[in-house]
Amino acid sequence: MSNIQVLILMGSDSDAPIMKGAADVLRELGVSCEMTVASAHRSPARVQRLLAEAPERGVRIFIVGAGAAAHLAGMVAGHTTKPVIGVPIDSSPLLGLDALLSTVQMPPGVPVATVAVGKSGAVNAGVLAAQILALGDTALAARLDAYKARLAEKVEQAAARLTAGQP
Repeated sequence: MSNIQVLILMGSDSDAPIMKGAADVLRELGVSCEMTVASAHRSPARVQRLLAEAPERGVRIFIVGAGAAAHLAGMVAGHTTKPVIGVPIDSSPLLGLDALLSTVQMPPGVPVATVAVGKSGAVNAGVLAAQILALGDTALAARLDAYKARLAEKVEQAAARLTAGQP
């Protein structure tokens, strides 16, 4: 089996365009990851199998996206001691508020680090996973420093364009 550091789970394939943000930033930073679909409600046995296989695959962190009731991150957190980062997805009539509350309101002893709802949350989940991994990886820490410097440079460029009267 392949050695992946971050396993990205989502409750539905319709969440893939959002969760791709996590995979993209992880790959940009040189962190191995894999995305797949597993539903806490519709395929709990699949979730259990993925969690059972995770240690032999080298999984160190889980990023979990789900909408509506959003129980997937909690289910994962209940079955692992590895860090779990939850991404609430805005896929219901409540525009992600239900997913946010379901993801962030975990009982004591079962933490899910929860990021923003939607695409920006997925990107931040990828960055957070890389930051956690970088605690023991100086090369990854340097790549994160460069990533943050590129973000700062984009702001400088935008400010310069605005000052010059360009949109």
